[in-house]
Amino acid sequence: MPLQSEINKKPADHPEGAERTRSGQFFRPNCDIVEREDEILVLADMPGARGEQIDVRFEDGMLTIHAPVPDRREPEAEYLLCEYGVGDYWRTFQVSEAVDASKISAEYANGVLTLHLPKAESVKPRRIAVATA
Repeated sequence: MPLQSEINKKPADHPEGAERTRSGQFFRPNCDIVEREDEILVLADMPGARGEQIDVRFEDGMLTIHAPVPDRREPEAEYLLCEYGVGDYWRTFQVSEAVDASKISAEYANGVLTLHLPKAESVKPRRIAVATA
């Protein structure tokens, strides 16, 4: 059986340049990032978050995801096993591709945040026609 420390997600370090407005732990959501021809797709696991409270920001090439998660534990309950960590999600990525920030979109369903970061027209691959004589 795994040890308690192996079961719980590790709390995230406090993000540089960010000010905490709430005490407690922050967790780094597990993410997949997929590069497509016309966009960068980010999938972030954030179970327990509420879609309307998720804060996504993109500024100066930095993508920041923050989601508060309410404590679901009952204060009077006597837990025999408690593996659910309580804390907010927080993750920041430096995006090296040129992204059209005005067209970024996000959806949240079944505990997964999906972000679509469309590439700027200037960095999208394009086919060059070759003239023949």
